[in-house]
Amino acid sequence: MEPHPSLSVLVPVYNEVATVRALLSRVRAVPIPKEIIVVDDCSTDGTREAVEALRAEVGDTPENRLVLLVHEQNRGKGAAVRTGVARVTGDIVIIQDADLEYDPAEYPRLIQPIRDGHADVVFGSRFAGSPRRVLFFWHTVANRLLTLLSNMCTNLNLTDMETCYKVFRADILKQIPIRSNRFGLEPELTAKVAHLRCRIYEMPIAYYGRQYAEGKKVGWKDALSAVWTILRFAAMPDLGRTDEGFTTLRRIEALRRYNSFLWDLIRPYVGRRVLEVGSGTGVMTRYLSTRERLVATDLDPLYLEFLRRVYADRPNVEVRALDLDRLAEDGLPPRSFDTIVCANVLEHIGDDGRALRAMRDLLTPGGRIVLIIPALRVLYGEIDRSIGHYRRYSRREIEEKLGVAGLRVEHVSYFNTLGVPGWFLNARLLRRRSVPGVQARLHDRLVPLLRVERRFRPPFGMSLLAVGQNTE
Repeated sequence: MEPHPSLSVLVPVYNEVATVRALLSRVRAVPIPKEIIVVDDCSTDGTREAVEALRAEVGDTPENRLVLLVHEQNRGKGAAVRTGVARVTGDIVIIQDADLEYDPAEYPRLIQPIRDGHADVVFGSRFAGSPRRVLFFWHTVANRLLTLLSNMCTNLNLTDMETCYKVFRADILKQIPIRSNRFGLEPELTAKVAHLRCRIYEMPIAYYGRQYAEGKKVGWKDALSAVWTILRFAAMPDLGRTDEGFTTLRRIEALRRYNSFLWDLIRPYVGRRVLEVGSGTGVMTRYLSTRERLVATDLDPLYLEFLRRVYADRPNVEVRALDLDRLAEDGLPPRSFDTIVCANVLEHIGDDGRALRAMRDLLTPGGRIVLIIPALRVLYGEIDRSIGHYRRYSRREIEEKLGVAGLRVEHVSYFNTLGVPGWFLNARLLRRRSVPGVQARLHDRLVPLLRVERRFRPPFGMSLLAVGQNTE
């Protein structure tokens, strides 16, 4: 039988002396090798002593290793989980409350989608059909309303966002910066796995809820905190990356009208076997993935993980690291592609002529390089510098560079004249390091005007579409 992956069970606990020993016994009874990380959040009722006594009684075995961490001040469930995550050594992590509302016997079912390679995160849903104790109507209404609001902000279709049972691939949970100290943890984790584009599954679970007289701690203040957390992380993804390049990509990713417009520009030149150089977070990848074969590439590990998660189940899509500065050395066989798409990447390369020649060598005879590049040197400013642009191009310059690289110039045209004033204002006059999100979204609303603009072939614009064909 295939061995189970190593499992870590995080148990944040605060004043649960009545149930903690029984809960840990049930966790230990699950026939999966595991570490159990208990984080005592400054309990005052003897919980810590109960855990220490159990650890002394049962000891550690290869199947069950019990770790006790202690907060000297009460900081909340989110803070306890944050402390526990730092000590995780397993491949899969499950969060387990100590109040007996959730049954550890369900671990094997919950981790199965991750073991099978179908999921990155699994939510255990109390509202998906399994047995549950009948309790408070208005508590259920609040849960469903919070889940609805969360779904509206994340574009997920969860049935139970507030569930305790959230199971993660450990590498994903470790990269999430947890800011919430209390029960805002649940909506925060939900928002961030959505922003990380994790493959999320739901599994029905049984629920043995408690009444407040039995020690239930969540109240109306926590519901208000959850609403604030949902809205906060909808507006600010907060994935631990603050560099301008990442911020810019995330803002561009949200411009659905503009990205659809870009796809309409390049689509006539895209063939069946495509190499995308510098896929980033996948703005163009979503369109290119409909082709017969797509190799999506980047250098940034976070972007590569985004892409691998999104396209894990697409047999026609390969995701791999690729350095455009060293394209000739990266192992791709020559004449492998009929199209290379390079959208807003060439300007990041020091020796762009060498990169164009290397891309040409990967093309079949008649194949095309499709470029979207920034234009107008007068616009070069602080935003360009902060996101790593070496240059902005003129039409004549890119035509010459395509020719020197051995490519026939098939098409070159300017577009997006409407964006010129905003870029000049932000990059040159105000010296901002990234385009403000509000301005970017307003520009997205003007896309119908960009489509009209294309009919008149403007003599200048903020960007250039350039297509070179391999005539060898």
